[in-house]
Amino acid sequence: MLGLHRPTPFNVVLVGGLWTAQVIGLRAVATGARVTVETGRQQMWASLAQAANGGYQSMTLHDVGRVPPQGPSIGSPVLVIRDAGMRPPRGRVSSAPWQSVLTLLPYLSPVAPRLMENADLVGVQRVSPEEAVQVGRIMGLPSMDVESLSTLPDGVTLWCDRQTRLYVATHPTDVESGLLGGARRMD
Repeated sequence: MLGLHRPTPFNVVLVGGLWTAQVIGLRAVATGARVTVETGRQQMWASLAQAANGGYQSMTLHDVGRVPPQGPSIGSPVLVIRDAGMRPPRGRVSSAPWQSVLTLLPYLSPVAPRLMENADLVGVQRVSPEEAVQVGRIMGLPSMDVESLSTLPDGVTLWCDRQTRLYVATHPTDVESGLLGGARRMD
């Protein structure tokens, strides 16, 4: 459980696959949050948004750089998922009380170290051995965790901050499997 609905700003970086970000978005909607997706690949999110909405505007899609203010509150928390590629531009909408931001990076890029260093929580799925070394250096991971990052199975994420780390295997529900298929690291 990520605990994304907080009275303080909360930034998350996920170096991983679209599937995991979509499951997180769907589960956030199930908890009563509104999910705003900033993406250049709306076609990859459209059917999920349609299914998640169920007659409400629970999940909205916006072009990169076009996310309007969301007006989060304790009764209407917001998760902004930024699916803006390897080098996401600075977002117009930032984390705030009751509004968390999850930035999805498919791989490490030149902006990844800055984003990871400024994140409250970092999730890492399978990466190359070279990327694993870089993640380990940025996050202060022990060598055992660095070595494991290049061999993680689909659906497994190492969630960490500067003090703690936890491996989590995401198992989709029947509804999630029907909408998204099985866990996968690659899109």
